[in-house]
Amino acid sequence: MKKKHPYHIFMRGSIGLGIGFGIVSLLARWATGNSFLFSPEVLVKYGILGGIGYSIVGALVFITLGFFAKIIRERFPSGETIGDALKQKLHPAGYWFMVILLILLGTASLLFQALGAGILTHTFLHVHVLVGTSVFLVACLLLGGIGGMYRIHQFSILTIIIIFSAIIIIPVYSYIQEGVHPVYKGIRLYHPYILFFKNTDTILYICTLILVALGLTLTDRPTWQHIFNLKKEKIKITFTMLGLIWATIPLALTSLIMVAISGRGFDQILSLVFDLQTTILLILFALFCIFAILTAMSNELNALTTLLVKNVIETFSPLTDQERWRYSSISAIFICILLLIVIAILPHSIALFYLFGNMYAALLLPMLYIILSKRSVPTIIPFSSIISAFAGYITSSFVGTLQSIWVSFFVSAFICLTVLLVRKIKQYSFKESWRRD
Repeated sequence: MKKKHPYHIFMRGSIGLGIGFGIVSLLARWATGNSFLFSPEVLVKYGILGGIGYSIVGALVFITLGFFAKIIRERFPSGETIGDALKQKLHPAGYWFMVILLILLGTASLLFQALGAGILTHTFLHVHVLVGTSVFLVACLLLGGIGGMYRIHQFSILTIIIIFSAIIIIPVYSYIQEGVHPVYKGIRLYHPYILFFKNTDTILYICTLILVALGLTLTDRPTWQHIFNLKKEKIKITFTMLGLIWATIPLALTSLIMVAISGRGFDQILSLVFDLQTTILLILFALFCIFAILTAMSNELNALTTLLVKNVIETFSPLTDQERWRYSSISAIFICILLLIVIAILPHSIALFYLFGNMYAALLLPMLYIILSKRSVPTIIPFSSIISAFAGYITSSFVGTLQSIWVSFFVSAFICLTVLLVRKIKQYSFKESWRRD
């Protein structure tokens, strides 16, 4: 029987990733198939400025994350997961609250990606959403749940080659076939609102997206594992290059969608795929969707099972490598079965994704507090995220969805700043009393 790799290979893959492979592994995590699902909605609702803003926000967020990632490596030198950092800074109540919350968010993230896979499969092959989702979850289980990060790294190279081949070749071919001017005329005739640049909602959307995206990346389980796996001196340049490269993907998808909707209705958004005359391009587009979704799902499943084993199960009892492998496999199987049951019950709507915007905005400042604080963090800080998110949900029916996300952020900011101010006052009072004595 073939001997298994040590568990840290399952959890981290190759240790000490450089710039090139670090960018590849992170791109494979964030170049998700859901980008293709949400890009049409962003383009139609907020126009071409929304599509461009989506790309710019992604670039800025990843560049900013590089700054915090370097601090993370300095503050948590022995960390391997986000749970390790939380355990170092939080009291038990705050730690368990955050771990449970991250597990729920990770499961929800995996749910949306699996749902996106099912919707795309249904669109292209006309099979039931549950069938497509089941196939992707089985593949995800084999790659991320059993193969681990080592196999994901190997798969990521092929994924990035296919993604960039698709986003370069297909739009260029489409514009050569259709012509730039006919595409512009078709959009002006059928969708003139896309070219409107004075939409004030677009500015609000872009600003709100910055909050949500920062909160999302700072709590992303796979990204933390990649941060701990990068060479320390290469972190900032890796994330800077990641942001610049990633920004080209939504731009390419936006241009592809503009070709698809020029001269036709919005309900025919995916018809461009079937209009492609060459079998090679059809296969390339299908591979783009399959590989992007599968790699992102596998990253999430691997990080989620690692968090469960290392920061939940092993907290109660030390485990051997063999036991870690076994618990990881059992956890991965259980999560995939749970997701299938949930998808079979829930409505198949990508609108469910937006329910978590408040949560990520509310988590932004508590996570920054945990990362930047040099001392243990009060329990109220992690709990402020759920309080702030709940406040946003309550006000959403009165102020609107985007505005409610800002409510969550400002409530979280008020709690965090109040706690910080109280601690500074206590610290100052203690120093004054010590001097007098």
